[in-house]
Amino acid sequence: MALKPADRLRPPPKGWVRAIRDSIGMTGVQLAARLGVRPQTIEAIEKSEASGSIQLSTLRRAAEAMDCTLVYALVPNNSLEDAVYQRARKIAIRALQRVAHTMRLEAQETGDAGMEARIEAYIRDVLKDRDLWKEP
Repeated sequence: MALKPADRLRPPPKGWVRAIRDSIGMTGVQLAARLGVRPQTIEAIEKSEASGSIQLSTLRRAAEAMDCTLVYALVPNNSLEDAVYQRARKIAIRALQRVAHTMRLEAQETGDAGMEARIEAYIRDVLKDRDLWKEP
């Protein structure tokens, strides 16, 4: 089973600062000296990173003090094309369900036959130029 990029980028349990610091044999006191802070501050930095509350500027400073580069990225779980298609499909289904409900009330129900074709046609004809992320 191949790992997704997000799996390879998952932070270590105690955070990247602690993992890198331990890997290069740097103590908290040494890192504190390089950052010009008290050793207790390093403890706080490592805890805040592990909890997800660290500021990017603080993480960047710690990385630089350990001769590292902070890389900040958003990694989509699926392709961006798929995200757009799934959003368009959701909008199309919602709109077509409203139409189907109205038609049922007027005794003009079409049934579920051909629903996939109607969804695809709606996406192609109605949603092609629409802002899919703006809520109606």
